[in-house]
This record gives sequence, C-alpha cells and structure tokens, in this order.
Amino acid sequence: MIALVLLASAGWPARAETVAHLLSVDGAIGPAITDYVLRGIENAERDGARLVVLRLDTPGGLDSAMRDIIRGILHSPIPVVTWVAPSGARAASAGTYILYASHAAVMAPATNLGAATPVSLGGGGAEGKDSPPSAMERKAVNDAVAYIRGLAEMRGRNADWAERAVREAVSLTASDALRMGVIDAVARDIDAVLAAVHGMEVSIGGRKVAIESQGARVERIEPDWRTRFLATITDPNVAYLLLMIGLYGVIFELANPGAVFPGVIGGIALLVGLFALNLLPIDYAGVGLVLLGICLMVGEAFMPSFGILGLGGAIAFAFGSVMMFDRGVPGFQVSPVVVGLATLSALGLFALVLSMLARSRRRPVVSGREAMLGSIGHVTDWAEGHGAVRVHGERWQARSGAALSPGQRVRVAGLRGLELDVEPAEEENP
Repeated sequence: MIALVLLASAGWPARAETVAHLLSVDGAIGPAITDYVLRGIENAERDGARLVVLRLDTPGGLDSAMRDIIRGILHSPIPVVTWVAPSGARAASAGTYILYASHAAVMAPATNLGAATPVSLGGGGAEGKDSPPSAMERKAVNDAVAYIRGLAEMRGRNADWAERAVREAVSLTASDALRMGVIDAVARDIDAVLAAVHGMEVSIGGRKVAIESQGARVERIEPDWRTRFLATITDPNVAYLLLMIGLYGVIFELANPGAVFPGVIGGIALLVGLFALNLLPIDYAGVGLVLLGICLMVGEAFMPSFGILGLGGAIAFAFGSVMMFDRGVPGFQVSPVVVGLATLSALGLFALVLSMLARSRRRPVVSGREAMLGSIGHVTDWAEGHGAVRVHGERWQARSGAALSPGQRVRVAGLRGLELDVEPAEEENP
C-alpha cells in the first residue's frame, strides 16, 4: 500500500513555488532607475516570478524616464505592484504617474502621493504665480492631464483626483488615497502587500488575470554595478565635474604635448561626462557659456588683455554652470557649492597663468642679443683699440675707445654684427 502511495505521489506534478521579485527605488526617477526597473521586469518574467513589487520612494524625476518605466509596466506580461514605502516615503510627481500605471497600487501608512504638475512649470517666482499660464504651459498641463486620466481609466482608479493632482498639485495621505479609490490597499510590510493583492483581477495583455501572491517567496533584486555606475555618472554634480576634468585635461595636454597622463585622464573623463550629459536634461546655451568661459580664460595667457578676457571668462563660466541643468526637475540640480568651487578653481587657474606670465616677463633674458648686453668678460689680447675678449666662455672680436690690457675685466656695451663694443668694468670690492 505504501509503495502504491509513493508511486502515485511521484507521478503527480508538484505545485510550482510562487516567487515575487522586489525592486527598490529610492530617489529621483532618471536613466539609471529606468534601466533598473525595466531589466527587473524582464528578469522576473525570465525567472518565472508571478509578480513584481516595486517599492517606491521618490520626489519625482525626468518625464522621459517616467514614461519609459510606465511603458514597461503596461507591456509587462506579469503583474507589477507599486508599493509606496516605508512609512514617511512619497510618490510625488513622476511617482504618482507610475503608481497609477501599475496593476495594483499599495501604500504604507504615513506615506503620501500627488503634486503631479509638470515640474518644468513649477519654477518662477511670485510674479509667475500671478501671471496667466502661457500657451506652452497650458499645452503641457493638458497633455499631462490626458496622460494620467488615461492611466486612471485603464486601472479603474479615481481619474478626477488624478486631474487635480496635475492641475492643482494636490497631495493625499495613504488613508485618504484608499478612501478616494486612488489606491487598492494600505500595507505596512511586504507580507501584508502580498496578502492584500492576492486574488485581485488585473488586465494583462487584454485579458483578466488573478494575482497569485499568497505566501510567495520574496526575492530582493538589488541594483547591479551597471545600474550603480549609471546612477553615479548621471548625477548632475558628477557629470559636471567629469566635464570640467575632461576639458582641463585636454587643454593641458594640448599645451604640453607628450605629457600623456593629462590627455588620457581628460579624454576618458570628457567622453564619460558627455555620455552622462546626453542622458540628462541640459540647456545647451549653458554648455556653450561654460566652453566660452574656459576659452576666454585660456586666451588670456596668449593674448594679454589686463584681465578682461579672464574676468569675462569667469563670469561666463559661472552663469553657464548655473544654466546648464534644469533646476525645476527634482533630484537633477547641480549644487551651488560645486558650481562655486569649479568657478573658484577656474579663477585660480587663470590667476596662476597670469602670475607665470608676469614672472616670465620679469626674468632676465638668457639668450640672443639682449643676453649679451651688460655681460662681463675678460680681455685675452688687445692692441690699438681692437682685440679679443672672452664672454660666456666664447671668444669674441671687440673694440673700445678705452685703453685695455690682457686680463682686464670688461662689460659688453653694444653689439655690431659679430663684434662687441666693450668698456672697462668696475672692479668688485673684495
């Protein structure tokens, strides 16, 4: 009997283990986060996971990066659950759109979402608040409203509040979001999230699918080296410093051919910095001002203008550095401290070049005609106003109106072709 039971159980297919992949997003939504989330969804499908839980805590980020993540969620073959956590986290701006696009939306207690107005419209001072929006601003807001309403209607969530989040930049707590139908559940930990979404019917690929998450084993997927490297270089402060190091390295190599090390380091830093800038929202007028400022400061060394070129270059450099990055995008501003230090470094380099130039002009001439004038030599032979003298270890023909004798010290007073005009030199006091 036992043998029959064992044979029967051996022939019965075992139930596959339910696995959930947990991705964690902390900080601004940018190229590195996009790469991490999209590859996380692809790997979850490949590994046979039943769902992806995206733990989210973000102040917002780049519109292009947000839309790429949303496209990945909408085309995901497995459910994606966005969970705003831990307590104190937020899903502001771009995070609100991602939450609305997810198959299931969950928030931890004491979290919030909202303030989804396009960030480029959030700048400006008090005057901007009172002035009517421009046609471009209205166009951007209407586009964002249509986008988030479409996501809300697809997922069966509160579309009216979503529109208010865009037009009025309103926010909601987790409990209010649940009450108003913005999210599906409130859960404190990952086990509570899996229990809350288990059995929910969601639309995937045009068909209804029930989420299977009860008792799922959670695999935490941490960012790999590629994601961390991309996150590092796409930090505006790091990208800005890489650009500066690259430019200075290349300039130094061009000024000192054969130094090699500055050229190699500068070339690598410049290429990596340009790659990072290509992924970031930058103002090319700011980049142009930075390059102009560096060129003007370098030009001061070759075309002295009493500091006008250098000072103008420093001003252009500072203004360009501030303008280079869009300060309205959360998490993608360059630090004023970094800009200040870079500007001071540029001014220091400019001052160093000027001081070296001034010292070189004050240094006595050591070659050519000017180097001979005033030089001291000794008479080797002399007769009737003409003779030979030794100056700088060389024998020269010389003449003088004074009576000279062999061994006498003379000073070079002039040079006529290859003949020196000399005069007696005063004897040094012992």
